[in-house]
Parts: sequence; C-alpha cells; structure tokens
Amino acid sequence: MADNNTIARPYAQAVFELAHESGELAAWSASLDAAGALFATGEVADYLSAPQLSDDKRLEFLAGLFSSAGANKLAGDDKRGTNFVKLLLENKRANVLPEIAEHFEALKADIENSVEATVTSATPLSQAQKDEIASSLKKRLGRDVSITTEIDENLIGGAVIRAGDVVIDGSMRARLEGLANALAK
Repeated sequence: MADNNTIARPYAQAVFELAHESGELAAWSASLDAAGALFATGEVADYLSAPQLSDDKRLEFLAGLFSSAGANKLAGDDKRGTNFVKLLLENKRANVLPEIAEHFEALKADIENSVEATVTSATPLSQAQKDEIASSLKKRLGRDVSITTEIDENLIGGAVIRAGDVVIDGSMRARLEGLANALAK
C-alpha cells in the first residue's frame, strides 16, 4: 500500500497550482489547514468509511464540518473546493487531507521564499533569543523564517532547531550522548 505522503503529493500540487493561478494561496492554505486538523485524529475518516453512507451524504457531512471549522474553500463556498472534496471522496482519499495540507504549505513556503522553523528548548526562549535564531537561520537558508517554540525539559539545556530538511541539534543531551559514545570507544 502506498504511503499517505506519496498519495497526497499530486493532490497538493494540483490544488497549489489552482490556488496560485487564482491568487488564493492564503484562503486555500487556511482551508486545507483546518480540514487537515479535522482529519488528523482519524475519527472523521473512520466515520466516512461507513459503507451505509452515500457519496452525497459524505459530501454534505464534510461541507458542514469544514464550514464549522473555517475551511471555507472546501465547505461548498467554492465550486472548485467542492469538486476537490468530491474527487477525494470518489478516490477514497479524504483521509490524506493532513498530508495534502502539509505538502501544500511546503509548496507555498517555496514560492513565498519562507520556511517554518521549530525551536525545541529546555526552557522558554526570550524574544531576543528567538529574533537571533531567526536572523541566523535567514542568513544560513536565504529565506524568511517564522519561528515556533516548544519546550522539552529532557534536553537539559541548549536547543534543537528544525527548519525544513535542516536539523541543528545543539542540546546538552546530544552533547552528552556524543561524549558517552566517544568514551565507550
């Protein structure tokens, strides 16, 4: 069976091209993000897989669900969005909406020359530290950087930075593990 990312990639590419041509990247991004969040737990996909539901009932259910979640492009407010949801339902691919949303965001970030970076640290970061990390990453990656932070007390100290495919592990835990490996040799 194919990996969800493999399945999602062409759908994300098609929706991205549609959104880019129509100048609606932000609206589609918001809708796909909301839809992906709804499907992330798997409960919605489980409900939609019930054999007693017709495709029309599935579409009606999703339109209502997406509308309440703010996924306006997919909620029946837009014919292209409705057709996209129909296509996913017909091909039994609605469950890959979280992956479609991820791939769409990556394509959007490429065209906007930006990257989302996640900084995981042992303690909360000050705004000055966040700004310094963003500035350094911007120089290194040549892109605008948006920082989100997470706390993981198991790091002991330092931070782990993930920006696209780049991972910078400057945590004390990684340094101690490296030291332990060196001593073991």
